[in-house]
Amino acid sequence: MQLLDWIVIALFFVALIGIIWWVMRQKQNNAADYFLGGKDATWIAIGASIFASNIGSEHLIGLAGSGASSGMAMAHWEIQGWMILILGWVFVPFYTRSMVYTMPEFLEKRFNPQSRTILATISLISYVLTKVAVTVYAGGLVFQQVFGIDTLWGIDFFWVAAVGLVLITALYTIFGGMKSVLYTSVLQTPILLLGSLIILVLGLKELGGWDEMMRICSSVEVNEYGDTMVNLIRDNNDPQYPWLGALIGSAVIGFWYWCTDQFIVQRVLSGKNEKESRRGTIFGAYLKLLPVFLFLIPGMIAFALHQSQGSFLPLLENGNPNSDAAFPTLVAKLLPAGVKGLIVCGILAALMSSLASLFNSSAALFTIDFYQRLKPDTDPKKLVRIGQAATVVIVILGILWIPVMRSIGDVLYLYLQDVQSVLAPGIASAFLIGILWKRASAQGGMWALLSGLIVGLTRLGAKIYYTGQGIVAGANPDASLFQKIFFDENWLFFCGWMLVFCLAVGVVVSLCTKAPEPEKIKGLVFGTATEEQKLATRESWNAWDIIHSIIILGITAAFYIYFW
Repeated sequence: MQLLDWIVIALFFVALIGIIWWVMRQKQNNAADYFLGGKDATWIAIGASIFASNIGSEHLIGLAGSGASSGMAMAHWEIQGWMILILGWVFVPFYTRSMVYTMPEFLEKRFNPQSRTILATISLISYVLTKVAVTVYAGGLVFQQVFGIDTLWGIDFFWVAAVGLVLITALYTIFGGMKSVLYTSVLQTPILLLGSLIILVLGLKELGGWDEMMRICSSVEVNEYGDTMVNLIRDNNDPQYPWLGALIGSAVIGFWYWCTDQFIVQRVLSGKNEKESRRGTIFGAYLKLLPVFLFLIPGMIAFALHQSQGSFLPLLENGNPNSDAAFPTLVAKLLPAGVKGLIVCGILAALMSSLASLFNSSAALFTIDFYQRLKPDTDPKKLVRIGQAATVVIVILGILWIPVMRSIGDVLYLYLQDVQSVLAPGIASAFLIGILWKRASAQGGMWALLSGLIVGLTRLGAKIYYTGQGIVAGANPDASLFQKIFFDENWLFFCGWMLVFCLAVGVVVSLCTKAPEPEKIKGLVFGTATEEQKLATRESWNAWDIIHSIIILGITAAFYIYFW
């Protein structure tokens, strides 16, 4: 890091402080102001916030590392970003009509208070123990490698970077609320895009171009069936990414994440109307086409550089290249002064925007779904203060979790996708039957959610137990039925079967219990909207919205065809 780099970073923080100062001067008198930015966000702010919130440590380390280790396999999860269009076209009208602040609150309106409590609890715990923890842990690792500093003031620089990242982000989230998340994203998104684009271009230039990367990566087989690093669609017997399982699993996880997760949907709920919210999702879907090229392919470039040069990536103790160091190594080795500072700003932007969104979403879940339910007559201004206090608590929990993260970090990365794959089906099934089927009862929705939680925890428990015993999945043909189902079954196929099971539970329980009153579900389910509501939705879109949606789907299809 040279003087010019530090000047660039300083300018970034000056701009960030300016935006935060402007946001803090805006009045935030109630929960709508604090958690939803006053519900007046435009499509640019919504789309930028969706993208910036999504891009975090799992991309800077996980996605780039995946590109360096296994090639295009993880691209399914990124390219499924087209599902943001389902959020905009299908779910936005129902969420807007319900006038809710959180997804658990929507489930209470559609089903019952128990469903709200279950989803709020699952979401809050998973945010603190996985998303916040992983982002903080990875942030410390990234900055330790990018800055090349081992200790600062006699303290391990990992701790300085991790705690500093949390505290800076917490300050502007606590005082600025959702508006600070939205408007800092408008600054952070272009910096992140520009910085990552520079990495891509310089990486390809160093390597010798796109064709050279494809040549080197296509010569490396990733399984015994002849698939290489550039194959997105792999043999259905591939132990990790069978093509059918990858399509099903990524679709289930993508639907849960983009259409029902508070972390993403809260940005859409902040829109001033249906039109702005839907166009925000279309803009977000355009942006979401980029991470494969900005993070995964640079990982493949780092791998190719290591293959051609022999010593590009740092080595692990076993002598293998450290694929998780792909992105920060590209930053450290390829970038000139000034540009490196810009990339550091982009990394800061990615991590800070993700953390800010997590803090704000977690605070909203606690304040709206727990505190306000216990004390419904709380003064609106006090709710804002409760939200700020909740953010402080979540920040403290995140910091306290860092030592645990450092000791089990590598293990947690291995389990992170597993956690999402067993979290998604139950939640997705509850929302699917809730919005698509008028007959879905309160008990049906609740048990779809609960069955997913029970099966998911069983799967995770089995994974931890059998892995701890040194047992390899699928290695024992005489394994018990329990082991075959909950451990040996490929995680992607398990995710798909789990969705089918949860939907079946929801349908059967609904048919055996009392149907919901028509008045209760008016406007919340297909076929129940009033003529006035239908007209409002129809007036919120035009031909250009359809054209842009078709373009996004076309680019997605072209990507699959090219990397087939």
